[in-house]
Amino acid sequence: MTTVKDILLRTTDFLRDKGVDQPRLEAELLLSHALARGRMELYLSFDQPLEDAELAALRPLVRRRANREPLYWILGSKGFHDIELLCHTDVLVPRSDTECLVEAVLARLPSDFTGFIADVGAGTGAVGLALAAARAGLKVYQTDVSAAALANTRANVQALGLGQRVAVLEGPLLEPVPPHRPIDIVVSNPPYIPTGDIRGLDAEVGVHEPRLALDGGPDGLDVYRALLPEAARRCRLGVAVEIGHDQGPAVSTLFRRAGLVDVEVLKDLGGRDRVVVGRRRDACWPAEPDTVPVGEAVVIPDATTEVDAPAGDPVVVLDDAPEDVPLDENGDPLPVIVRD
Repeated sequence: MTTVKDILLRTTDFLRDKGVDQPRLEAELLLSHALARGRMELYLSFDQPLEDAELAALRPLVRRRANREPLYWILGSKGFHDIELLCHTDVLVPRSDTECLVEAVLARLPSDFTGFIADVGAGTGAVGLALAAARAGLKVYQTDVSAAALANTRANVQALGLGQRVAVLEGPLLEPVPPHRPIDIVVSNPPYIPTGDIRGLDAEVGVHEPRLALDGGPDGLDVYRALLPEAARRCRLGVAVEIGHDQGPAVSTLFRRAGLVDVEVLKDLGGRDRVVVGRRRDACWPAEPDTVPVGEAVVIPDATTEVDAPAGDPVVVLDDAPEDVPLDENGDPLPVIVRD
């Protein structure tokens, strides 16, 4: 007779032997998933015997995790900020550190803010959907070049009931958003791991997760170099991006070279550089955070001369479209807020 306690102990030992960092926690999560019970229910039924069908449901999950497949691919979803996200295979699993990016943007937007966010490199849709869920007046363009990622984004848009306010658009960077459509803030959690570092990552990341979502080029900065000048031209307020722990000075310099000002590097709860935020010279944030929402804000001096905003920025012509037009995936009937 195999009890709940027996299988938890065996699974914990097995996962530990396979190099899993939190084997007991993950054993509980996998068994909870297989049995469709909460973790507390497991503790209340330690002595309960498991049926053959229940053990059969658990075994393939444990094998997948022992092969270092990401846990949340196996579980199928992950909590992020205040929402639950479906997590498909072949799409980067949202990290808790990325919540710092969401908090940095929310701290600069009052609760009644109405406007447009472009989430570049949407993946599961984590950043854009968390922002849309937290601010009912936001409409979001989510762009990605990965068909697998966009399928995951669409599934989460539907699951969260945000289809009237979120457009899922395929293509690189901001290119899928028609040039006459307004963008107030550009956000992105782009690939930023240097190519040479990927092989040294944990198997969950380096072997299983999509290289397209990880590889930032030789120094990890390729996407920032391409995105920031475009984002600075298109946005009406500012830009916020996630970065690697040692990329604060380099990315803040790229912000300034793109013409963005008041550039800040925000640290995560572990004290590591995590987010860079900057605004247009001719704009201001609708709200200024009274306190830094996550970690400590550090303004890193730039050794280069601050570059003025590029001349000849395109004039954004806003459509006089009704506010209740739903978004679609072609980018055509996106609702537009007309501002004086």
